[in-house]
Amino acid sequence: MSDTPEIPVNSNSALEKLRQLVTELDATPERPLPTERELAERFTVGRREIRRALDVLEEEGRIWRKQGKGTFVGPAAPVQPLALQDLPQQSNLLEVMEARLHLEPGLARMAALRASKEQIALMTRLLERMHNIAPGDDDQHELWDSAFHRAIAEAAGNRLMLGLFDAIDAVRRDPGWHHLRVQARTPARLHRYDDHHARLVSCIADRRPADAAAAMREHLLALQQAMTEAVYPPEETTL
Repeated sequence: MSDTPEIPVNSNSALEKLRQLVTELDATPERPLPTERELAERFTVGRREIRRALDVLEEEGRIWRKQGKGTFVGPAAPVQPLALQDLPQQSNLLEVMEARLHLEPGLARMAALRASKEQIALMTRLLERMHNIAPGDDDQHELWDSAFHRAIAEAAGNRLMLGLFDAIDAVRRDPGWHHLRVQARTPARLHRYDDHHARLVSCIADRRPADAAAAMREHLLALQQAMTEAVYPPEETTL
């Protein structure tokens, strides 16, 4: 038997595949998506993960559901990022955090200048979703946290930077690093992150770009410290 641990399937992988499917179906919004059971079989994930991913897409306004009829694309899909090809796949979580620190404060600054009322309302709804996650539900934490940061990136209104965000976020969510992300997510840290997220929404809604950038940087520095401790536990540090 192999000693390689089984990589957990989570809602982020389902969400990424569903985003691609929704993009393919944009030209035929009258055509319903396959059923949850069919999507689960198609993407080799559980129905719970499919439902959670669909919840995010519905919150973003990319799909709508009608009882007895199915799930449909629309009414208004977000701006699609430019496709970036041949990006390097070899990286690690600390490099990802460095990249995020260079990119996301700028996205937060631009979002404070450009976000529409609808985009700010979406951020607020995503914030409420994160507040209501049950303790220990790591799948939900990763799903809605990623959606929250993507909402800010989209509100910045720059397709190239949104494409860069998506590329970095895809590397960040690599299933092979799942255990490190879980280790870095303690109750005390989650409470602190909630405060950061709330401040971000407030700065963006109040059109304070400098404060939004500073709030994002503070948040990412806290994440960077948590990830560093997960990769290099203090007890293993040598002088």
